[in-house]
This record gives sequence, C-alpha cells and structure tokens, in this order.
Amino acid sequence: MQLVVGRIGRPHGVRGEVTVEVRTDDPGTRFATGTELATDPPGAGPLTVEGARWHKDILLLALAGVNDREAAEALRGTLLVIDSADVAPSQDPDEFHDHQLIGLAVVTTEGERIGEVTDVLHHGQDLLVVKRPSRDDFYVPFVKALVPDVDLGKGVLVVDPPPGLLDLDETR
Repeated sequence: MQLVVGRIGRPHGVRGEVTVEVRTDDPGTRFATGTELATDPPGAGPLTVEGARWHKDILLLALAGVNDREAAEALRGTLLVIDSADVAPSQDPDEFHDHQLIGLAVVTTEGERIGEVTDVLHHGQDLLVVKRPSRDDFYVPFVKALVPDVDLGKGVLVVDPPPGLLDLDETR
C-alpha cells in the first residue's frame, strides 16, 4: 500500500525548488538528502531529494533534474509516496498507523461482526470510518473506552459502542 508523505506545491524561486505540503510526522527522514520518492502519478517520478530546508514553516525541496521554475511548476500537485512496508511499526502498543487500521474487521465486545474500517479521519479527534454491509457508514472515536482492543495479527478491531451508536441510521 502506498502512503502519501507530501504533496508538491508551487515553485519557490527560479532554480527549481518546490514547496511541499508535508503529510508525515517524520519529514527529516522522509525528505532527507539522497532519498528517492515514488510519485502519484507514477510518470512524474521517481524523484531524488538533493536538498531540503525550511523557510517560514514551509518545506522546500531541491529535486534531481528539476533545475528551473518551469520544471518545478510541472510537478505541482504531484503526490510523494512511500510503501507502507517501509514504515517501522510503533514501539507503543496503543499507537497505530492509519494503514494498519484500514481493512480491519470491526466486531463488538460480544463478537458480532459489524463492518470494516475503511478510513481514519483526523479532525481534532481521531475517527474510524466503519463500513457496514448494506447500511450507512458510521464513525467511532478512536479512544480506548470505545475501542478496547486492536489485534493486527487477527485483523480485528473490537468496539464497545455506547447505546444508539450502531442504530443511528434507524432513527431517521
């Protein structure tokens, strides 16, 4: 699975540097000099980082073969991606990467299968998007009280839903 670590924005200056909208918690590693990054669309890359620097809280990258503003402009909107297999698992047993959660079966504490995690949203509170067969998706706040167990080995995420959470679409 490919994970987006950045999105190329507008050019910076006339020598081919690009601004990057950072989408990783480890930009120092992901955008280190010499790093080769795959791209989406694939035809735009791979791109090799020749230099990285911060300017007013904006990451600027110099990329191999991108030597002028026109070449930098041609990359605008390109996503910079890595393979999820290249991401080391967290040492904290209660911390997960989004790609580890997506695709997990969701079961209640009683063992009833209710759906599958299809996305993880980060809007102040991490929310799991759960797809149910032939019913509306629903959101589960990703907190220990509601998600007491995540078993990556078994591919299962256990939820302890408060009354009404699973019945929201029936009250419409």
